[in-house]
Amino acid sequence: MVAAQGRDAERDAILAALAPLVDGIAATFGPVCEVVLHDYRRPEGSVVAVAGSVTGRTVGGAMSEIGMRMLARGDEAADELNYVTRTGTGALVKSSTMVLRDSAGAVFGALCVNVDVTAVGQAHTLLGALAGLGAGSAEPPTTAFGNDIDSVVEAIVDAHRLRQHRGWAQLDREERLRLFRDLDARGVFAVRRAVEQVAGRLGISRASAYSYLSQSRTTTDPTPAGGTT
Repeated sequence: MVAAQGRDAERDAILAALAPLVDGIAATFGPVCEVVLHDYRRPEGSVVAVAGSVTGRTVGGAMSEIGMRMLARGDEAADELNYVTRTGTGALVKSSTMVLRDSAGAVFGALCVNVDVTAVGQAHTLLGALAGLGAGSAEPPTTAFGNDIDSVVEAIVDAHRLRQHRGWAQLDREERLRLFRDLDARGVFAVRRAVEQVAGRLGISRASAYSYLSQSRTTTDPTPAGGTT
């Protein structure tokens, strides 16, 4: 118990030391920049400091889909730098997520920087068209951001269903297990009440959802290398 309290005190001190940087970084880059400090010990309210408003986050808000993926990786999580995604409102965002570790190397949070590059993307498209260039790179994925963890979980489940182009009833057993395996890898089930929420979103019983989750963790995905998931 004492060791755990000491570890929490250390993590609290690291977060407190980083909090002033949130405002400083955001002020340096101006209104197109948002900086968010996360405490992964509280997934449903991980945002402990925020400056700027690119994704609409507020203090006490939930972690994003990206944060849930980090949480699922545990201490194996690594920094993800300069990746591009879209918000639900269509804004093009360039982001970096830098994990926070305590003195034992355990991941407990993250410092995230989001820069709205929508105008830059539009200018690039316009200049490309004027220069007679073809289509650019593939469309970046849409990432679920939200202050409510339930809305983030629902967005991830719905996005997976849209990729399948079929409802739960049309999926065979392996496809259902693959869905739960994918949601698990994204960190969805690290959130409290997530199994019940996923069950409701899919229209199945809670017992069925727990059963599929258990099976997905004890069976191997039969999809061959290079296959789609």
